[in-house]
Amino acid sequence: MLPNTCILLLCLLCSLSPLIRATLNLNLTLPHQHPNPEVVVDEVQRRLNVSISRRQVLSVQENDGSSCLTGNPVDDCWRCDPNWQNNRQRLADCGIGFGQDAMGGKGGQFYVVTDSSDEDPINPAPGTLRHAVIQTQPLWITFSTNMLIKLKYELIVNSFKTIDGRGANVHITGRGCMTLQYVSNVIIHGVHVHHCVPSGNADIRSSPTHVGWRGKSDGDGISIFGSRKIWIDHCSLSYCRDGLIDAIMGSTGITISNNYFSHHDEVMLLGHDDKYSPDSGMQVTIAFNHFGEGLVQRMPRCRRGYIHVVNNDFTQWEMYAIGGSANPTINSQGNRYTAPGDINAKEVTKRVETDEEDWAEWNWRTEGDVMVNGAFFVPSGVGLSTQYAKASSVEPKSAALIQQLTMNAGALSGPRDDTVGVSYPGFSSGGTSSSISNNGGHGSSDDYFGMIFGSGSGSDAPPPPSVTISMFFSLLIILILYVTTNHGDVLLLFL
Repeated sequence: MLPNTCILLLCLLCSLSPLIRATLNLNLTLPHQHPNPEVVVDEVQRRLNVSISRRQVLSVQENDGSSCLTGNPVDDCWRCDPNWQNNRQRLADCGIGFGQDAMGGKGGQFYVVTDSSDEDPINPAPGTLRHAVIQTQPLWITFSTNMLIKLKYELIVNSFKTIDGRGANVHITGRGCMTLQYVSNVIIHGVHVHHCVPSGNADIRSSPTHVGWRGKSDGDGISIFGSRKIWIDHCSLSYCRDGLIDAIMGSTGITISNNYFSHHDEVMLLGHDDKYSPDSGMQVTIAFNHFGEGLVQRMPRCRRGYIHVVNNDFTQWEMYAIGGSANPTINSQGNRYTAPGDINAKEVTKRVETDEEDWAEWNWRTEGDVMVNGAFFVPSGVGLSTQYAKASSVEPKSAALIQQLTMNAGALSGPRDDTVGVSYPGFSSGGTSSSISNNGGHGSSDDYFGMIFGSGSGSDAPPPPSVTISMFFSLLIILILYVTTNHGDVLLLFL
């Protein structure tokens, strides 16, 4: 019995080795966080410098198609291709920062949303966005036309999904809005998210095989909960009840880029609670965003973690721009901070409910930032000489190019500022886009795959989250027990 017990313990240790390495050998908090965040920071700067240099070189030449280049490495990766619509999934190769490995639905089939309704959260109709995002297989989700999607309850997005709003004017609003909970590899690109309010206390389907009771949501625009490899790009967000984007409960590997934020109080929360230690492994890149009209605070507000804020344009705040508690690392590089007229709100930074003697050692760094209208950033920490040693310097010219790098921030279709009462062309009051027939995606099963799923290289699709690893170790245990029982001498050789 003893040999069998030892083998079981050995296999258990093998199965837990990623977590053991994370907590012991590499001194990490989360198994999936990057062991050296400065390497990621350095790579962002390298790609930025390459894009800027390429634009400068090509701008002196004529008839070379360089007019589309902005120096923004994300946009220059795909927008200069006149046939980008024929190669939509190239977008997945354009990510930067901590969320650059988010695959979304790359390699999967295309799912075309044709019905903007959201009538049944338990049995969503084929052709609706809700039906698309709960599927288990990788999907690249697009929209057949302009749509105003009024959600009845929070939209629970499954792993390996890309929501791609390019080519259509897509607005997502209503009750609950978008939730990414315990998922990975999600890309949200090119949609308007606004006027989201709390919802819940209802059964909601989160996969084809699971319906669960959901309590009341906070009313976030996009809520990221215990998730990783997430990329939110070129979205316009405003007027939500709680945060526009919140990432909490051990989420990591996130990039928030090229978005336009406006008309909101508490813009972005990164970290669940000061005492929630797993958020120390949170790693977030915030790049090329425009923080615009009517914003008050939390751009972002950080608890723990490593937050890289690079080449953003902060044009307005009422209280502060970047806040934090519980010793987060803030690496601010090449941003433009324009302070409000209020003499008492000129400071970019705020240590929330913390005495100076406690935050003096926090690693908050400003490098190459441009301060406008009296704005000032209060740095701190021994990290000024150690934590950022491997991060390449951001030249002041990068911040001088902020207008150019962020000129296309927000959803690329329609006005990026979703002002209250605005009338959106192409939308009907009935929920379904005016260019969609009354059939609205409720056709016969014979039409289903032809209507919803477009062509795609499905054979290259990555597997959805599964129990493959657990099954492997279970089989390994059974094999070793069999070998030990029948051939005891083999155990010594195996070890």
